[in-house]
Amino acid sequence: MIEAKRKDNEAVGAFLRRFSRKVQQSGVLIKSRKLRFKEDKKTKKEKQTAAVRRAISLKERERLFKLGKLES
Repeated sequence: MIEAKRKDNEAVGAFLRRFSRKVQQSGVLIKSRKLRFKEDKKTKKEKQTAAVRRAISLKERERLFKLGKLES
């Protein structure tokens, strides 16, 4: 955790610059940006169900294409 206390007679702008410099040097922002869109790995069961779903939709598309109800 980053902590910065305002010094006596320190301007707010100077304090904000000092604080933001501390935040950037600590690497907290970089870590949080990396974790923001991180997704958990799929389990074996989730991978299998996704594969089955893809196979079923592919068969359905082929069937509709053969019937002429779907264009390539």
